[in-house]
Amino acid sequence: MDADVLIVGAGSVGMAAGFYLARKGARVILLDEGEPPHSLGSHHGSTRLIRYAYGEGAAYLPLLLRARTLWQELEQLGGEQLFEPCGVLNLGAAGRPFLTQVVRSAAEYRLTLEQLDAAQTMARWSAWQLPAGISAAFEPEAGVLYCERALSAWRRLGRERGAVLLGGHKVTGLRAAGRQVTVSTEKGLQLSAARVLVSAGHRVAPLLAGLGLPLPLQRVRKTFAWYGVDQAGYGPVAFPGFSADLPDAIYYGFPTLEGAGLKVGRHDGGQLLSPDEPLLPFGAFAEDEEELDSFVRAYLPGAGEMTEGKACHYVRTPDEHFILDRHPEQDRVFIASACSGHGFKFASVLGELFANWMLDGEPGFDLSPFRLARF
Repeated sequence: MDADVLIVGAGSVGMAAGFYLARKGARVILLDEGEPPHSLGSHHGSTRLIRYAYGEGAAYLPLLLRARTLWQELEQLGGEQLFEPCGVLNLGAAGRPFLTQVVRSAAEYRLTLEQLDAAQTMARWSAWQLPAGISAAFEPEAGVLYCERALSAWRRLGRERGAVLLGGHKVTGLRAAGRQVTVSTEKGLQLSAARVLVSAGHRVAPLLAGLGLPLPLQRVRKTFAWYGVDQAGYGPVAFPGFSADLPDAIYYGFPTLEGAGLKVGRHDGGQLLSPDEPLLPFGAFAEDEEELDSFVRAYLPGAGEMTEGKACHYVRTPDEHFILDRHPEQDRVFIASACSGHGFKFASVLGELFANWMLDGEPGFDLSPFRLARF
């Protein structure tokens, strides 16, 4: 066999897993259609929020707390800042499930959380214009991850420990037989290993379909943009990251970092895509600019004009929770996919989790909420 573990898709989770596998002494080969970090993956866009009082569900909290430790470790190993401690402001209509779960998570895990009404929020962060029905929960220990820096750190540190990355190799087929798994690429390369981790984003569903496993995944085109703002009012000291669960839409955003401007995106909505459909650039649809502008003008009216917009994609499950599992009939095939637009903050712990699972037989966490059987 060519390796102990093959990783198909060297994006966020794949690159992290490659590092942790190599650190445990495994022979690991990663295959990716590009040279990560790149614009084809879900890590595209330079920054991601990391929140610990998690409104998406209690099952994520143990993973997040371990992820926090691993991000700190990676920052030390890589010798470069990966975390911006600006805090995160969670906004939502009073009584909505997201904000209720944020408060519950903070209480259960003793996380620092400050609850404010609309008036208190605007008094503290004058950039915001909020209607009376909006409540807020501020998490001062949360902040921003520099995702492309992190990916580069894992790539370098993994290589130093023996991991091999083969960029420019699009995997087109998987075959599991006996005690090994074989992958085939578009260029005719064939490699075999004792185990394989499939973490190839929107290509996971087509690849697993070839092993008789249909997955209920949907690829969605998403957009985000930057707005001109001043550093004093919108920098990380004065303006936190945010997640806004509004009655008609869900938005997220970042302070201006390194002079880039206020970054804003919409979490829900988007255009449905087939697995191989081209990702059209920002501006291809009228709503690309309109839906972001409408939020900024209503809630952050002091921001300037849009300076740049970009397109990316999510791969979603029907319930927007992850798939972390192994093939029900081919137990040498592991699946990390469908993070549904909120997965990067977990990449460190998922990389370690799959390394432990594939080499030692146990993931170390209760993954029952993320199993395929729920579908």
